[in-house]
Amino acid sequence: MFNCLAAVLPLLTLVHPEGPPAHRGASPSGGLLGGLITAQPGRSHRVSSASPSADSNADNLWITPDETRVLAPINGPAVITHIWLTFSEARPNWLSATGSANPSEIVLRMFWDDAQAPAVESPLGDFFAAGFGRRMEVQSIPVQVQEGDAYNCFWPMPFHRRGKVTLTNESDKNVSAFYYHVDYTDGITLPEETAYFCAQYRQEFPQQAGRDYLILDAEGRGHYVGTVMSARARSPEWFGEGDDKFYVDGEERPSTWGTGTEDYLLGAWGLTRCSFPFFGVPYLQGAWGDVGWQICAYRWHIADPVRFQKSLRVEIEHKGWISADETESGKVEGHVEREDDMATVAFWYQVGQPKRFTTLPPAKERAFPNLDLITDGKTLMTGARHAPGELHLQAGYDWTGDGQVFYVPAGAQAWLEFDFNVDREELRRLVLRLTHSYDYGQFRILLDGRPAVDSLDLYSRDIEVHDHSLGDHRLAVGKHTVRLESVGRNSSSTDTRLGIDSVRLRHRWDKKRKTLK
Repeated sequence: MFNCLAAVLPLLTLVHPEGPPAHRGASPSGGLLGGLITAQPGRSHRVSSASPSADSNADNLWITPDETRVLAPINGPAVITHIWLTFSEARPNWLSATGSANPSEIVLRMFWDDAQAPAVESPLGDFFAAGFGRRMEVQSIPVQVQEGDAYNCFWPMPFHRRGKVTLTNESDKNVSAFYYHVDYTDGITLPEETAYFCAQYRQEFPQQAGRDYLILDAEGRGHYVGTVMSARARSPEWFGEGDDKFYVDGEERPSTWGTGTEDYLLGAWGLTRCSFPFFGVPYLQGAWGDVGWQICAYRWHIADPVRFQKSLRVEIEHKGWISADETESGKVEGHVEREDDMATVAFWYQVGQPKRFTTLPPAKERAFPNLDLITDGKTLMTGARHAPGELHLQAGYDWTGDGQVFYVPAGAQAWLEFDFNVDREELRRLVLRLTHSYDYGQFRILLDGRPAVDSLDLYSRDIEVHDHSLGDHRLAVGKHTVRLESVGRNSSSTDTRLGIDSVRLRHRWDKKRKTLK
C-alpha cells in the first residue's frame, strides 16, 4: 500500500534543503508524524472568497471577460501552503445558464517580492495537470483535482516581502461561481537564499522540425520538480519515443538522458490512463496510433529533483513511429522525427527571480488547431434512414453545432444509416464522433456497404463523446454512406440507443511538404 506521508516528506524539503522546520529536532518516537509534537514558530492565515457577512452564502466571485482578479496579496515573510478553488463548469448548468470559462481560458499567475514579471504563469487547468481545457480528476501529491471540480495545490510557495496570486479570465464568458482559499503561514524567518516556486507554460502547434521541444530554459541555482504534458498526434502510429534531456549548468551533452517519452512519464510499452502520487495520465482520448490521439500526463520530480547550480535546460525529442506514406523510404519507420502538437508546464524552484524564456499565447491560440472537415448532426439528419424507432436532432453542449443525431430503436433489429459528401479526393483519416452513455448499445459499422468495425460498445456510466477511427481512406468525390447495425448491448446498459455527433475527415500532417494533407 502506498504511504502518503512518506511521499510528502521530500516535498517539504524543497524550500528548505536542510529539512522542513517541522522535522528538525523532532522526537524520533513520533515516527512520520513526529514533527507534530514540536511547536513551531509562525501563525496560520487564510485569504478566501468568504462573504463579509458571516451568515451569507454569497461567498463566490464572478470574474468577467478580460478581468484580472487579485486573489491573495500577502505580506511576508510567509509561505503559501495550500490553494483550493472551484468554479462552474463550461457547459450551461444550474450555477450559470450560459456556462463558464473553461480551465484553459483562465490564466493563473504568481508574483514574488514585488517582481514585475510572474514566477508562475500557466492556464489554470494545465497547472493542475488537467489539459485541453477539460475538467478531469487528478490524484497526485502536489496537485489534486477531485472529480474535475475541486482544485487543490500543495506546492510550498515562500516569499520574503510580498506575494501575489492573480487570475485572469481570457474567455468571452464569465468565470462563474468562483470560490477559493489561499492558506499561508507568516511570522517565520526565511533564509536569504530560500528558493522561489516557479512554473511556466509553453506550446508548439506543431513541434518545430530540426530541434528538440523546449520545456524549460532556466538560469540560476535550484531544482526541477515536475512536468505537465498535453500532446495530440497529427500523424498515425506512435509519438512517444522521444528522449528527455536535462542539460545541467551549460553542458553540451545532457548528463541526464532518457530512453523515451513514455519512459520519462514513468510508463512502459505505451501509456494508459492512471493517476499515481508522482506520475499519471489523467486524460487519454482516442485509440493508440490514431490521428488526433490525445494525452495529458504529469511527472513530478519530488523524490528525485534535478538540481542545478548555474542553469538548466530541459528538452524532449519529438520522435516516434511514422506510417509508410509519410516516410522518405515508403516504409513504416520507428524513432524518426514527428511534428505533433505539444503543450507543457515546467515546475521548478530557484534562488532569485526566474528568467523569462517564453511568452504565454492568448487563449484562442492555446486551443489545439482544428484538423477536421466536419459534417455535423444537423446535416447528417437530412436523408437519414433507419429501422422502426424515433429519430431526432438532440441539442446539447457536448455536441457539434445544433446537436447530435439521436436514435431510439423500437426493436432488436435496429439500424441507422446516413450520408456525407466528399468534395476532394485525398487521403484522410475517417472519424465518427459518437456519444457513449448508460443506455446506449453495441453496433457494427459499415462504410459504403463494406464492414469497417465488427462491434463497438457505446455504453458508459457517464455521458461522454469520443472519436472512433474508421481508418485512412482516399474517398472518391461524391456521396458516401455510413451504416450502424445493432448487435446487442452491454450487460450494464439499459437500452440500445445511439447518438452520432458528426462525421470527420481528419487532416494528416505531411512531413515532406510541411502542410496538412
